[in-house]
Amino acid sequence: MLESFFKPELINVNLESSDKDELFEEMVELFERGACGIDRKEALDALIAREEKMTTGIIPSVAIPHASCPSVKNGFGAIGISRAGIEYGSLDAKPVHVVFMLLFGSDGTALHLKVMQQLALILKNPEAASRLAEKKTAREVYDELCALEEALA
Repeated sequence: MLESFFKPELINVNLESSDKDELFEEMVELFERGACGIDRKEALDALIAREEKMTTGIIPSVAIPHASCPSVKNGFGAIGISRAGIEYGSLDAKPVHVVFMLLFGSDGTALHLKVMQQLALILKNPEAASRLAEKKTAREVYDELCALEEALA
């Protein structure tokens, strides 16, 4: 299921951001370059508004910022890997190294829940985040995510 939600062209294995605000800008840029047809301001505003409710950095080393945006058709996912770590305001107060950014359309509740559930199941494996973070290319990250999901079956 995640293999159709995430695409290698929406994966950045060398995030340069050092904090959450920079990260959101950098990751939304991926959606723009990937021709996802999103409204940049709307996406940033929705992500920030969601994050203000509660941090999405709830798994050690991982953040899953997500939001609903009227300009989004269905849903898109982007993945970012930070070698240095990003100050994110996570529950464990440690830097984030793996980011799954999810944008859904206003009618994408069912897809939203499915994607979040699959990610939660994958990330229950304590090695999953480090396995993703060690990959050097977007294709390697994508293939590893697919392998981790397949292992759930």
